[in-house]
Amino acid sequence: MVMLGTRLTGRATRGTAPTSGGAPTDGKPSGLRTNALGFPTVLAESIGLISPTMTAVLIIPLAFSYAAQGAWLAYAFGAAMLMFVVLNLNQFARRSASAGSMYAYTARGLGPTTGVISGWTLIWSYLFIAIAGLTGFAIFAQQFLDSIGAGVTIPPVLLFLLSGAVCWYVAYRDVRVSSGLTLVLEAVSVTFIVALAAIVLFKHGFSVDTSQLQLKGMDLHGLSLGVVASIFSLVGFESATALGGEARNPLRNVPKAVIWSLVFAGLFFVFMSYVEVAGTRHYGTSLANLSAPLNTIAKIYGVSAFRIPISLGAMVSFFGLSLTCLNAGARIIYRMAGHVVLPSALNRAHHHNRTPHVAITAYISLILIVPLALEIFTNPLTIFDDAGTLAAFGFLLAYFLVSIAAPVYLKKIGELRPRHVVVAVLAFVCLMVPTEGSFYPVPPFPVDIFPYIFLAYIGLGCVWLYVANRRNPGILTDIASDLATAPAAGMVSGHTAEGPGGQIDLVALEGAQP
Repeated sequence: MVMLGTRLTGRATRGTAPTSGGAPTDGKPSGLRTNALGFPTVLAESIGLISPTMTAVLIIPLAFSYAAQGAWLAYAFGAAMLMFVVLNLNQFARRSASAGSMYAYTARGLGPTTGVISGWTLIWSYLFIAIAGLTGFAIFAQQFLDSIGAGVTIPPVLLFLLSGAVCWYVAYRDVRVSSGLTLVLEAVSVTFIVALAAIVLFKHGFSVDTSQLQLKGMDLHGLSLGVVASIFSLVGFESATALGGEARNPLRNVPKAVIWSLVFAGLFFVFMSYVEVAGTRHYGTSLANLSAPLNTIAKIYGVSAFRIPISLGAMVSFFGLSLTCLNAGARIIYRMAGHVVLPSALNRAHHHNRTPHVAITAYISLILIVPLALEIFTNPLTIFDDAGTLAAFGFLLAYFLVSIAAPVYLKKIGELRPRHVVVAVLAFVCLMVPTEGSFYPVPPFPVDIFPYIFLAYIGLGCVWLYVANRRNPGILTDIASDLATAPAAGMVSGHTAEGPGGQIDLVALEGAQP
């Protein structure tokens, strides 16, 4: 993690909230840029991290290997199951907004210690998904060069560095540029993919693939494993909450972005799994064994030129994936550093760009170090697979925690109803499906030890928090106090009232009332 080997220095005065970057000497505003992001760009954060392109070009064959003709159904079930998590998450998102909100949400419900664990967990998840983005960029950049006949092989290390450097620059400069660029890149990629799908469905006249509707070759165990793969494809919808402190009308736009990103991705994955299974039905190689299914489909249907836009679209989409992870993870680091859980230097915001530039720089450095080191021993595709698996454990734990936190929080504020308990229980039960699937059947080495690597990481986080609290007694009390100052949020004349921790502050809002 970014905090290892760094001495924890400084903390907020007891009884006061931590700062959000300090006031610059030139009188310019400090902290992150408020009211900067409308609904489309907030939605882009979640869509970019889910990365519909990633699933279409690489992961649907995995779901097919488990669920066979029922791959589309596995994605439908996966999206429906995660919707229960969304309903719990939005109990918080409709009431408060801040930078790195998932960390704050869990802390409000289950206390600051559990909140810190949730934040620590999400930093892990966004780290490894960003790594998957770097490797995916390298894979499809090379495929793009091959498709245009360039005859050039670029070392993956150089492509990692290129993607990482551009991600850093864009995230450092302006969150509005970051989010807007993510939206454009993913839209372009999805457009290419849907165009190819239309060729598959209509080139020889539209007909219904009855084998898929009849779920041929699928059994219950295969469906359950397919659901596991589909859920891992859909994680990331929560990342819009990390931009809560910078969104316009966040109590409306953030919950909408969380819901609609999951709905859109779920429908797209159901559609594309149907198309890919139908499009490769009579091909000599099973879809489960295709490493680039869309390029193969383009060849099958006589539109090999589509390899160029598909590869280009995938390349830029994976760049967008790394960028969204960098934005989301850096804001969680920024928020935790504001509570002095992490080094306080990470809580600085650039006085002109209004971005968490120190956290962004530290995080992208860590994101780059991992694939650069692993490339010595393995290849980008293997790094991609392993990074996605490692990230999944973090997402599962974060979703478990926020689902448990929601009814606890609602009880604290006197708004708990029986339906909230039912939704939380359903979310917990649904999350047990991919959790069980991560351990059984036992995967081959080294994937079988990944859960224990993640548990060791969580243990390290607990030790870090213990040491930080011993060095600066009262950190946890201050976190709870800071979060308690803003149990809800609202809008005044179209502007947010931002509290000292970077969150919308009810106290400030009340003071602003006429």
